[in-house]
This record gives sequence, C-alpha cells and structure tokens, in this order.
Amino acid sequence: MNTLELLIDRHGVEVHDHLDRAEIVPVNAGLQIQGDVAVVPVVGVYKAPAVPAEGIPVVRGENGGNTHLLLADGKVGWTTDGANGLALGWLTVAEGATAWLAHPEHGYLGVAPGTYEVRRQREQADEIRLVAD
Repeated sequence: MNTLELLIDRHGVEVHDHLDRAEIVPVNAGLQIQGDVAVVPVVGVYKAPAVPAEGIPVVRGENGGNTHLLLADGKVGWTTDGANGLALGWLTVAEGATAWLAHPEHGYLGVAPGTYEVRRQREQADEIRLVAD
C-alpha cells in the first residue's frame, strides 16, 4: 500500500498541505483524470523509452500552473511519437510496475499495468478550449 507520504519520500514531488499524507493512493487500470490530464486505456503496445528516475513532464505548468510529472516504479515507458491534437503521448506499464502522475495540487495518481493514451481535456464554454488546471 502506497501512502501519499511514502510516494513523496520515494519520488520527491511535494504536494500542497491540504492533502492528507496518510491517505492510500490507489492504483487503477481504468480511465483516470488528474486536473486537465486524462489517462485512457487503449489496445496495443507502443515501443517506448523507459521513464527516467527524475520523471518526465507530461504537461508543464504554464501561467502559474503546476507540472504533471510522470514517474515510474518498475518498467514504465513513455513516447510522444505520433502525438497530436489532444493526445500528449502513450504510456506502457509492464506487469509488476506502476506509473505515477504527480501534481502538487492533486497529489499522486497510480496507473496499473497496461497501455494508455494520455490526453489533454477540453471543455465547452463560449468556445471549445483546453481545460485550465
């Protein structure tokens, strides 16, 4: 069981004080949302370089926002080959591994073994636009 405190100690990404460090962070294989980023299960396998220990920014914080950082426990791959539009890239998590998306406001999101498209979200307001996180 991974608590928020354990993940902060292991990966070094701090989160805001209002988040409970004793809370268990679940690891899920289905559709997940973290702010303006969606992790969508897909069929297929993507050849992807390994996620380095320091992680990979999936979405960089802009205009005072915070970065969504992809981290790995075990064999986790990430590629942006062919990414366009709302697709940011593809995530492959091997059996026995876990991918984590870390974000200071949202905490950590655990991704189970499988293949996923990581996407930006958009919303309809006066016009269609990317969700601002």
